[in-house]
Amino acid sequence: MEKEMLRKLIQTASGEIPAETVIKNCKVLDVFSGKFTEGDIALCGGQIAGVGEYHGKTEIDAEGRYAVPGFIDSHIHIESSYLCPEELGRLLVPHGGTTIIADPHEIVNVCGIEGLDYMMEAAENTALDIQYMLPSCVPATPFENAGATVEAPQMGEPIKREKILGLGEFMNFPGVLSTDDSVLDKLLLAKKEGKLIDGHSPGLSGLALNGYAAARIQGDHECATVEDMQERIACGMYVLLRQGSACHDLRTLLKGVTPENSRRCLLCSDDRQPKTILQEGHLDNHLQICVEEGLDAVTALRMATLNAAECFRLYDRGAIAPGYRADIVLLDDLTKFHVDRVWVKGVLTAENGTYLPDVKRHDISGVMGSIHLKDFSKEKFRMHLKSNRVNVIEIMPGGVVTKKATAEISLDEQGEFIWSKDVDLVKVAVVERHKGTGNVACGFLKGYGIKEGAIALSVAHDSHNIIVVGVNDDEMESAVKYLEKQSGGIVLVKNGEVVESMPMPIAGLMSDQSGEWVAEKLAALHEAAYTQLRIDSTVEPVMTLCFMSLAVIPEIKLTDMGLFDVTSFSFIPVEIEN
Repeated sequence: MEKEMLRKLIQTASGEIPAETVIKNCKVLDVFSGKFTEGDIALCGGQIAGVGEYHGKTEIDAEGRYAVPGFIDSHIHIESSYLCPEELGRLLVPHGGTTIIADPHEIVNVCGIEGLDYMMEAAENTALDIQYMLPSCVPATPFENAGATVEAPQMGEPIKREKILGLGEFMNFPGVLSTDDSVLDKLLLAKKEGKLIDGHSPGLSGLALNGYAAARIQGDHECATVEDMQERIACGMYVLLRQGSACHDLRTLLKGVTPENSRRCLLCSDDRQPKTILQEGHLDNHLQICVEEGLDAVTALRMATLNAAECFRLYDRGAIAPGYRADIVLLDDLTKFHVDRVWVKGVLTAENGTYLPDVKRHDISGVMGSIHLKDFSKEKFRMHLKSNRVNVIEIMPGGVVTKKATAEISLDEQGEFIWSKDVDLVKVAVVERHKGTGNVACGFLKGYGIKEGAIALSVAHDSHNIIVVGVNDDEMESAVKYLEKQSGGIVLVKNGEVVESMPMPIAGLMSDQSGEWVAEKLAALHEAAYTQLRIDSTVEPVMTLCFMSLAVIPEIKLTDMGLFDVTSFSFIPVEIEN
């Protein structure tokens, strides 16, 4: 800040000169004392000059509404919205979101540091303040092929960037506990630069959790139980209470929030699709859930503002107080948390659910054309099995955790799987799409319920190879080839023809269309999945399939290298010897 700007801020705050803008007649939340006070908010140069009685060149009557700090989503993957950063910003700001902590892990796994560059440059075109974490695990594990490898030497330059807050979720907790040299190099790099390290440690407990926390991992969004949450808080970590489109942990974890530990609790989305945002909202929806579950509104608002700001060392925001960044949300109430208006850095940016700035898009040409297949045909789906007893990935209801199961299957004379519409078991395959290795790994999926055709995606966490499920090899081949032709995204086929699709030209992960278009297209995909492919109506057909290759979430997944047992961190055969 230059001297004249500081002089003006002090003079405005002390009432010597009129403010640039005054939001009058508010109930202002003091997050430090936990009280609301009636008064005005004076703004100056993108900052809050003060709270009290003020006059300004522009005066806005809040009509007694609640004024609270802008909401901070403490962990989100922009790519999982299927939207570019500019479009996600357009959707989130009208719901009170003024800052997000984004981990571009998905696109960096596909495009490397060039993908990070695109995300950071695109973020400059939105009023939403997008702060980034540097992906720490690219590839997520050594058990799959990703589009890039990012080790400590490649991290040296980006970790120094101003809007890189630290290392993103450190999913390779076995590498931390085994003190792997390359893992320690990454951790020490962050520490040397004075940057944060975010966590990801599902199921970790006891002395193993102590070992993980000893590396000064800042927080974790992978708590499934109150006990998980309490144990992490006792280790000095923050807990990010997640409510996304796929994972709904918030109501469960709120049962463990107490007056004593609430300041270590944050709110996050992780993954949130346009349909969820358009129908339910963003952190305004999280806050509503908090109050529904009996948490007082002030504690909930702290979790969405001050707590997140302090956790991620964004000390210029998270409160309405002199000298803080002027990110302000006017709320109609403290139960539904309906957002009336939003200021971002002192500028009125959303009103009555409408994003006010023009939306400009960054050039996407550098992150297009990401589907690279080698020698692909349906022959790659042939398994030549000798045993009819197989290990199976079983989908568990309501999340992305899978169960390791077994099944007896029917085989033809060549040892190939014979699918039956009467048995809820189907072939699933992962096709490597980055390096032209030609890798195709096959397994079996239970609980998906597909009865016609095939579905293929280029969104398959975390390395984002192509994942495909179908009732026979011909349908699966058609789905993959159509997906290649449209440069990634989602394709549903039946009888060899496309019944619905959504291209995702940005790294095969994101659309270049509007949030409303994506939401409508996803609705059409879901409808076709249920009516045309007859996928089980209790299964979310797209996001569920996205996570069937995520080799860091228990119990069993499929990568392009084979069937992977997450509990033992080792590959296992599909066949079980008789």
